[in-house]
Amino acid sequence: MLFNSYTFLFFFLPVALGGFFLVGRYHTTAAAAWLLGASLVFYGMWNVAYVPLLLGSITFNYIVGLYLSRYVAGRQALKAKWLIRFGITSNLLLLGYYKYANFFVSSAGALLGDPWQIEQIILPIGISFFTFTQIAFLVDAHRGEVKETNFIHYGLFVTYFPHLIAGPVLHHKEMMPQFADRLTYTPRWDHLAAGIAIFTIGLFKKVVIADGIAPYASPAFDAAAAGHSLSMFEAWGGALAFSFQLYFDFSAYCDMAIGLSRMFGIRLPLNFNSPYKAVNIIEFWRRWHMTLSRFLRDYLYISLGGNRRGKWRRHLNLFITMLLGGLWHGAGWTFVAWGALHGVYLMVNHGWRSLRARRGHDLQATTPAGRWLATGLTFVAVVVAWVFFRAENLPAAMNMLQAMAGLNGIPVTTGEFTAYGHISSAPSKLLLALLLCAAVVWWFPNSQEILAHHQPALATVTPKGRILWRPTFFWTVLIALSLFKAMLDMGQVSEFLYFQF
Repeated sequence: MLFNSYTFLFFFLPVALGGFFLVGRYHTTAAAAWLLGASLVFYGMWNVAYVPLLLGSITFNYIVGLYLSRYVAGRQALKAKWLIRFGITSNLLLLGYYKYANFFVSSAGALLGDPWQIEQIILPIGISFFTFTQIAFLVDAHRGEVKETNFIHYGLFVTYFPHLIAGPVLHHKEMMPQFADRLTYTPRWDHLAAGIAIFTIGLFKKVVIADGIAPYASPAFDAAAAGHSLSMFEAWGGALAFSFQLYFDFSAYCDMAIGLSRMFGIRLPLNFNSPYKAVNIIEFWRRWHMTLSRFLRDYLYISLGGNRRGKWRRHLNLFITMLLGGLWHGAGWTFVAWGALHGVYLMVNHGWRSLRARRGHDLQATTPAGRWLATGLTFVAVVVAWVFFRAENLPAAMNMLQAMAGLNGIPVTTGEFTAYGHISSAPSKLLLALLLCAAVVWWFPNSQEILAHHQPALATVTPKGRILWRPTFFWTVLIALSLFKAMLDMGQVSEFLYFQF
C-alpha cells in the first residue's frame, strides 16, 4: 500500500486513525496493539507471505534484547558480548540473504568466468530499515540504555507504518516513551491539523513535483544504458532531472511519514533538512537521510575506531563507512561506486578543513558569494555521484559522465535520442522544470521550517522567512487546494524511490 493511493487515503488511514483513538479512550495498550495490527496489515498489503518473516525478526530481537539487558544489569559482560555478536550477526545474515545473495553469486560467477545462478530471491520491502532499527535496539540494550520492554510497544516500534517502508531509522529511546505516554492516545486537533498540513505538502511534492519531473530523467539514463551517445545538454538534463526527482521524492516520503505520525500524536525524528543547501559534503550528510547517517556514524564509523586512531585511519574509516552505506542502498556495483565516491568526497572535505585549520583560517567565516560558490560546488559533486546511483550499470554511468563532460558535443540534441522521449524533444520544458525545482530547493523554506512553530518532528527547527503555517482560513484553503491537486494527479500511482532499498 502506498501513501499516495486512494486506498490508503480513503480507507486505511481513517480506519487506523479512528480505531486508535476510539480504543485509546478505554485502554492504551489495546490502542497500541490496534496500531500494531494496522501496521502489519499495511505491510501485508505488499506481500502477506513476508509478514511471518517480520514477526519472526521482531520476536527474535525482542528476546535477544531482553537477555542482553539482564546480562548487562547483572554485570555478565562475557555473556552480553557473545549475545550481541550473535544478535547482530543473525540480523546481518538475514539481510544479506534476501538483499545480496543474488548479487554476490552473480558477481562471483562473473569473476570466475562461470555463470553461476540461483533462483531469484524477492527482496522483502523495508527489510533494510526494520533490520537496522533492530540492530540499533540491540546495541542500545548492550549499552544499558533500554528502559522499557513492553512487547506490544516494541512490536509497534519496529512495525509503525509511517516509518516501516522507507525510514526513518528509529532509536528505541525516541519512541518507547511516546508509546507509554497516556496523552499520546488522546486526540488533539492541533496535532491533527499540523499532521494533515505537512502530509499534504509531502503528497504534493511526490505526486506533482517528483513524478512531474521523472519523465525527463528516465530517457537520458535509458539511452545511456542502450549505448547511445548523448549530448552534454541531454546528459546534464537527465542527471539534474533525476537529482531533483530523488530530492523531492525522498523529501515527500519524509514529510508524509512525519505528518502521518503527528496525526497519531507521535513525533518521528527529522530525516531530511534541505540537503542541497549544504556548503560541503560533510554538511550534506548531516541533512540527507539524517537517521541513516546517524546510524552509520554511531554503529559503524565509531565501532571502526572513528577519529581516535589518527587522521589516516579516520579517512579509511570514513571510506569504509560510506562504501558499506552505498552497498546498503542496493546490491549492485553502481551503489558500491556511489558509496566509494562519497567516501572520497568526505576524505577530501576533512583533509581540506584540516589544511585550512593548520593555516589558521576561521572555518566558520564565510561571505554570501563564498557560500553560494561552495553550495554550487557541493551540488555538482552530488549530481555526479547520483549518476552512479541511478544508472543501470557501470558502463551506462560512464556513458552519462562522458557526455556530461562534453566529450560527445554540446548541442541540445545529438539527433538520435528522440526515440527516448522528453529531453531532446522539449528542451525548453525541461529547462523550465529544472529552474522551478531549483527555485523551490534554494529559495523556499522547507516543510519543517514552514511548520516550525508546531515542531512536527523530534527536532527543534528555527522558523525562517515569512512563510509560516498556522491554522488559519488562508492556510486551510491553500492546503485543501494542494491536496485536491495532488489527488487529481494520483491516477498513475508510482512507488517512492527509496522503497527499493
